[in-house]
Amino acid sequence: MTAANAPRDRYNAVWIIFFILGLGTLLPWNFFMTATMYFTQRLKDPQTNGEHNQTANGTVVIEGDNRNVLESKFNNVMTLCAMVPLLIFTCLNSFIHQRIPQKLRISGSLSVIFVVFLITAVLVKVEMEPLPFFAFTMIKIICINSFGAILQGSLFGLAGMLPASYTTPIMSGQGLAGTFAAFSMICALASGSALQDSAFGYFITACVVILLAIVSYLALPKMV
Repeated sequence: MTAANAPRDRYNAVWIIFFILGLGTLLPWNFFMTATMYFTQRLKDPQTNGEHNQTANGTVVIEGDNRNVLESKFNNVMTLCAMVPLLIFTCLNSFIHQRIPQKLRISGSLSVIFVVFLITAVLVKVEMEPLPFFAFTMIKIICINSFGAILQGSLFGLAGMLPASYTTPIMSGQGLAGTFAAFSMICALASGSALQDSAFGYFITACVVILLAIVSYLALPKMV
């Protein structure tokens, strides 16, 4: 399909599908970053987790910085594990698209990210030692951003085959992803939900959005 052959977009179905795909590219990672406090809480040493002093009026006071090495380095290592694969696979997109079919790149990337978030949601309910949890979390971050870079490059390549107006819903979906993640965090804080419960909600919501994006992409050929 070329830009000259605009799709017959009945009921704006193609526009909506690209919007959902744009939402699915960034919402999972935004939710992952929103749950940073959950990850750092899981990295606390068992013997120091929950230690605090209590004043006479019942106020809990945490003295000093009791974070261990894994907690203090989590944000820096997370950023490194996210940005380096994103940069590498963004650069590799020009070579990958010549060797791997577009359908496989998009549906495959979405499927891998879906599995990673499904595992992440399950692990919320599973006890793990801090060091294995830290290592496994970093591996998941590398996978999410590697396949996320392939997904975004492939998705914009697909939109480039259509009229320019079909790039707009992708950008709009990505913009909504950040807003929705921030709103979800505010709601979680306002409701007083436990960190694990909030994180589980984030990851399950991300799974639902990714699954919706997969279904929408598979339905796209029938709409044009």
